[in-house]
Amino acid sequence: MSRLYKAHINEETGEVQTVKEHSENTARLCAQFAVPPLKELMYVMGLLHDIGKYQPSFQKRIDKANIRVEHSICGALEAKKRYPDPLGLLMEYCIAGHHSGIPDGGAYNDTADQSTLCGRLKRETEDYSVYKEELSLSHPDGQAFLQYLLNDCGQDQSLLIDKFAFLTRYCFSCLTDADSLDTAAFCGGGAAGKLNADFHHCLEKVNARLDSFVCSTGLQKARALLQKQVFEKTEQDAEIYLMNMPTGSGKTLCSVKFALERAVRREKKRIIYVIPYNSIIDQTADVLESLFGSDAQILRHQSTFSYDRDDDKEDYRQAAKCASENWDAPLIITTAVQFFQSIYANKRGKLRRLHHMADSILVFDEAHLMPVEYLQPCLRAIAYITKYLNSEAVFLTATMPDFAGLMRRYALPDSSVTELITDTSLFSEFKKCSFVRLGEMPEEALLQKAAQYPSSLLIVNRKAKARKLYQMCGGRNYHLSTYMTSLDRKRVLKEIKEELQRLEQEFPDGTEVPEERRITILSTSLIEAGVDLDVHAVFRELTGLDSILQAGGRCNREGKRKDADVYIFEFADDLKRASGGERGNIVKGMLARYEDISCPESIAEYYDRLFRMKSEEIQKNTITQECTNIKSIPFQTYAEQFELIDAKTVSLVVPQDEKSRELVKKLQYTGTVPERELQLYACSVYQWELDDLVRQHAAEDWGSGIYCLTSPDYYNRKTGISFEATDYLIE
Repeated sequence: MSRLYKAHINEETGEVQTVKEHSENTARLCAQFAVPPLKELMYVMGLLHDIGKYQPSFQKRIDKANIRVEHSICGALEAKKRYPDPLGLLMEYCIAGHHSGIPDGGAYNDTADQSTLCGRLKRETEDYSVYKEELSLSHPDGQAFLQYLLNDCGQDQSLLIDKFAFLTRYCFSCLTDADSLDTAAFCGGGAAGKLNADFHHCLEKVNARLDSFVCSTGLQKARALLQKQVFEKTEQDAEIYLMNMPTGSGKTLCSVKFALERAVRREKKRIIYVIPYNSIIDQTADVLESLFGSDAQILRHQSTFSYDRDDDKEDYRQAAKCASENWDAPLIITTAVQFFQSIYANKRGKLRRLHHMADSILVFDEAHLMPVEYLQPCLRAIAYITKYLNSEAVFLTATMPDFAGLMRRYALPDSSVTELITDTSLFSEFKKCSFVRLGEMPEEALLQKAAQYPSSLLIVNRKAKARKLYQMCGGRNYHLSTYMTSLDRKRVLKEIKEELQRLEQEFPDGTEVPEERRITILSTSLIEAGVDLDVHAVFRELTGLDSILQAGGRCNREGKRKDADVYIFEFADDLKRASGGERGNIVKGMLARYEDISCPESIAEYYDRLFRMKSEEIQKNTITQECTNIKSIPFQTYAEQFELIDAKTVSLVVPQDEKSRELVKKLQYTGTVPERELQLYACSVYQWELDDLVRQHAAEDWGSGIYCLTSPDYYNRKTGISFEATDYLIE
């Protein structure tokens, strides 16, 4: 009688899943997930990934012996013996890391105690050869895989290494998701349903909404004509589409229709909206949920959103929580950080999502906000997904860089890119304000000028400056910055919108507004995207052109006023700080050369100058910078260093109500708590500022790594976190 080799035991039923059963199930799922050129490779990898469980010590361990057994390295060793490089090497990386994460390749002389692939392959194993009696391995065509790898790389060694790294992460994604799903199904954790969406019905609703719009004014007619340019190209095949549309032209609804048309026409499995900021996600999700209703269950995957909310139905909540692990959902809204970290991670927890980016329509809202220092990795990832994984991407923005040229230079030279808007002559119809350079301004003079308007918005580059101006300002004034918690920012924004609405109702023509009724908003750049405000005048501290134009979108937003101005200024007392930096210096030149800096020619020149100036910075964060060979790719090191957001800032939780105080108390005594539930109460500070609060015994993490404010005297709901305790006068 043959021996039963166990892979898993169901703790509730005692049922056993054999290594053979689990390996074959995983292999079938791997092949099902993979794109056609990689299916046979993935089937073999699925068979090999757990052959280390045939080791005698592992069988003792699964029968409750208290021993540690490394099983992942066995399949990697067998792949190394059986298959030539680069085919075998890709398997080695994936199988060796399928629990701990894809390791760094390392060097030939690494020793067995090191965690690199080279080091781990030198470790001793027990005999696992019995797998040959149970599993039948095929021989994928190594030459065909080599040719597949070389395609589109030309003579560029770094491009070949980068493509190999991407394919390795993709195959790892297929393997770890298949492994996780089969294990969960057997052990009882795979019962949650799936989220659903009917793209045909969704498209019908979008068309009905568009058909309901009246086109009587010049602006409405221009909007319809611009959108018509996009819709006329829904039959045109490309890998990447550029949708350059000005603010107020209906970009979001237009992009939704285009994405649905392409998804239906090309039978895509999902649509993924990639958005730079959490605040814009809230707005986009609200639009789509109200538009689609029951025809689409939307997966929101962002750091500030939790599916543990009481208002979610239980079936949906469980399905969404499962889908957030691997993105097996038809309609997803996520952040750029989540999206790109799900490509450049090395751990299974994030990389499981990568293979579900295949057969998709990817919509990148505010695409110009991809960080310059990671632009090449971002563009390369999009190029690979669209060229090799049968997906399509839509870049959506009102300030479009020359992405076609950037793709050729920094990603793949032959990516198919199509401009959806070819006639920009209608852009002038959406011009609702003029951009005026004020030059150097003292703080008091700036506030006095702003106070002349019924409502004004002042946007500055530093949080400390926003707070200072707010404290100097009289009348009905509001303050916004990331020194405040998300809870307070939402509260203040709600108050601002209500107050602006009252002002509009009481003084519809904007004249004879009493001084005490005039509204002044002091903010950092957080207000520039995803916040629908309409004020009489905007004052923007010198910065990049994209930010200035975004700020202009808050001025005369509805086009109700004939004349409206966006003033660009520098602080007279802050010139030593080089206000605006390199981007601001470019804008100074644009202001001198163009009467209207919002015109397409100005935007094109701005980005051309910016990207020429930043050419070295754009390329500095590719995985190939420290690597010259596919055997030494630093997967783990690169993943740990890949940070799209400013790593200089950290989150600080401020308990503000009963729920947050209970969460902080739980964190203090247990050392753990669902982090997403705390996001609403978090503000953002620099690391040195946090260190200062800790020295003052005003912040503590109790060893959890999640820092919380322990003294309420250091927080003000109007101005946010303070770094000195409030003084109280005792009479």
